[in-house]
Amino acid sequence: MTCDFKETTKIKVLLEMRPALEGFAGIPQEVRLLFRGLCKIDAIEIEGMIQTSHRVLAKGTKDGGYFWKNTTQSRKINRYSRVIISLAEQPHRNIIDLILDWIERRMASTKLLVFTLSGLNKVRLTRFESDTFEDFTWRTFFSKTLPASDFQLVSKANHRICSIPWNQMHTVGLNSLNVSTSPIYPRLDTKGFDVFIGQTPYPARVDPGTAFVIRYHDAIPVFMPHTIPEKSKHQATHFYALMSNVNSGAWFACVSEATRQDLLRIFPEAESRAVTIHNMVSQHYFKDDTSSRRVLEIIRARLYETSGFLPNFFSLREKENFYKRSLHVSQFRYLLMVSTIEPRKNHTRLLAAWEVVKADIDPGLKIVIVGTLGWDISSTTSAFKPWIDRGELFMLNAVPAPDLRVLYRHAAATVCPSLGEGFDFSGVESMASGGITVASDIPVHREVYEDAAEYFDPYSTMSLVKALEKVLYIPGAQLTQEAMRNRGEKVASRYLPEKLLPQWEKFLQRVVRENVK
Repeated sequence: MTCDFKETTKIKVLLEMRPALEGFAGIPQEVRLLFRGLCKIDAIEIEGMIQTSHRVLAKGTKDGGYFWKNTTQSRKINRYSRVIISLAEQPHRNIIDLILDWIERRMASTKLLVFTLSGLNKVRLTRFESDTFEDFTWRTFFSKTLPASDFQLVSKANHRICSIPWNQMHTVGLNSLNVSTSPIYPRLDTKGFDVFIGQTPYPARVDPGTAFVIRYHDAIPVFMPHTIPEKSKHQATHFYALMSNVNSGAWFACVSEATRQDLLRIFPEAESRAVTIHNMVSQHYFKDDTSSRRVLEIIRARLYETSGFLPNFFSLREKENFYKRSLHVSQFRYLLMVSTIEPRKNHTRLLAAWEVVKADIDPGLKIVIVGTLGWDISSTTSAFKPWIDRGELFMLNAVPAPDLRVLYRHAAATVCPSLGEGFDFSGVESMASGGITVASDIPVHREVYEDAAEYFDPYSTMSLVKALEKVLYIPGAQLTQEAMRNRGEKVASRYLPEKLLPQWEKFLQRVVRENVK
């Protein structure tokens, strides 16, 4: 390939947006922040790729060709509108469409596998122009993380549609192992883009003219498969897609050096193509003077209302009286944990340590858990239930960042007890909000939080108890907290967009240069 790339030319980037369809935190949050950040780099022209895990999406418009050049604006708008509908349900179809769709669905996986193995076809991407559909793009992909001031920046960006579901592409790769010793995944038609950025191992190959970048978050499905959902399938899809990415010459932008080292333990041959660029932390997290009374309002408004996560009340009056007693106290002291509820996050270790502190040191201390329900949670939620019924433990869900900032700021401490992580936003968000962070002593926490957190053995309840005693209760604890807040402010500042975007720009320029040699 002729080397004709010039650094004065804008780099055309296609960024996978599928995780942004999901929750508030973790990878979905990082995708939104990365898209926003790349929008702010003058040397980059970015589009998102819209794809779902399971749903077949309606097609957008195509580039070029007599038909599309002469298609009326009204028909184009109808195509884009149908794409939006297809994210939730099937658009209206006539009888011919229904018959063709039925045939296509029955043959889709087999056809895709045959085309993939034969190399006869590519997964075509169609266009989605955001002009006049800004409300959709904003509320669907960005509003859970970004402030309203970013509306104009991100909502007008155009997107490409991958109609084939992500899981179907994974299935093709796994089925190819029946006839091949190495997985073979479909090829995306990324022609015209300098870089494609996929999130986690991505189940595809890209056009030779496109540099392939994987935003690699963690190797948990390989090294801790006992902690993941759908264990067999999840481990296989992660490992074999990762193998394919490595064999395809993909670059890896790892969210931490700990994650990069895990990647190289599996595939040492990727070392020259793997770099560390830490996650960005949202600008929602900063120190402010919001009253601690706001904490009580947030808890009451964001309680998990699902059956089993609230006490059993006989009437609305009983419910209101219960929360008046439990929340309206002169000094509401609490430990905070922000994480999906699943085995790797180690909620039960925090609960056990809190019970010791509550019994021996601080009877008024409560606990606030923020996070969605994950998998294999029965033992955790069973341990929570007696304390929920007594108004001592509060489970919250769908807490927006401005409210979470208040919870971080006024918590006695934010505890990050996880057994394994790729980055772990919550500790840095706590520091940025002026809070105290107590974290499990695992490599990624030491790397990301440095000397701004108090560490404990994640397998030892008493180790966490001693860490909490040191930070909150022993003589001189106030001085310890002040020092931790000062160090935390400095550490958190390292993950601001203005610190990390130059690394992204330099990295993307490098991969494009290498790809055109």
